[in-house]
Amino acid sequence: MDRILVVDDEEKIRTIIRKYAEFEGYDVTEAKDGIEALQLCRSQDFDVIILDIMMPKIDGFSTCRKIREIKTTPVIMLSARGEEYDRIHGFEMGVDDYVVKPFSPKELMMRIKVLISRTKTPKEEHVHETFEKEGLFIDFTGRVVTVNGERVNMSPREYELLFYLVKNRNIALEREKLITDVWGYDYYGDDRTLDTHIKLLRNSLGEYRKFLVTLRGVGYRFEA
Repeated sequence: MDRILVVDDEEKIRTIIRKYAEFEGYDVTEAKDGIEALQLCRSQDFDVIILDIMMPKIDGFSTCRKIREIKTTPVIMLSARGEEYDRIHGFEMGVDDYVVKPFSPKELMMRIKVLISRTKTPKEEHVHETFEKEGLFIDFTGRVVTVNGERVNMSPREYELLFYLVKNRNIALEREKLITDVWGYDYYGDDRTLDTHIKLLRNSLGEYRKFLVTLRGVGYRFEA
C-alpha cells in the first residue's frame, strides 16, 4: 500500500484529502505543521508528501528544503497563492508539483497517481553517457551537470527536462510532447509548469542558456 503524508495546519483540508486518498487505497499519515512533518520523515518513508505553504512554526518552503536534505520523496505543494514567484520558488526547493487552493480532490488524486507511477517505473540499464559542449558538461548516468567546471544543483525535474532536451538536441520539440515525455502522458497540471522549469533551467545553465532556443508557437529546441 502506497503511503501519503499530508501536511496542513487546517484540519478540514487534511480530512478531505484523507477521505479521498483512503478511498483510492492509500495509507495516509497527517501532520499539522512542518516540524511534525520533519519528525515523521526522519523516522518513516512515504511515497508522496502533500505540503501546504502557509503554516505556523515553519512554512512549507522551509519544510520542503529540509525534507530534501534527507529524502527524495515526491512533493506536491498546496497554496492559496498561484503567483509565478511562488511556483518558481517551490520548484527551486525541489517541489514536483504545485496545486492552487481551492483544488479538486479528484484531480489531486490523479496527480498523486502520476507521481507514484513515475517514481516506481524501473529505469532502463544503459552505458555511462555524457555530453560536452564548450563549458557545459553533462553526465547523464551520474546526474551531474557542470558549467565552466562548477557543479550546478538542480531539482529532479530540471535534470529530467535538461536530459530530455539534450538527448533530443537539434529537434524541434512541441510543448505537448515535452510535457507528455517529461511529466508523463497523464499529467494533470498546466503548461505554465513547463514555462517555469524552462526559466529555472536557463538560470542554471548561465551563459549556456543560449543553447536552449524558444520556438514561438511551437515549443523549444536544444541547439548544440
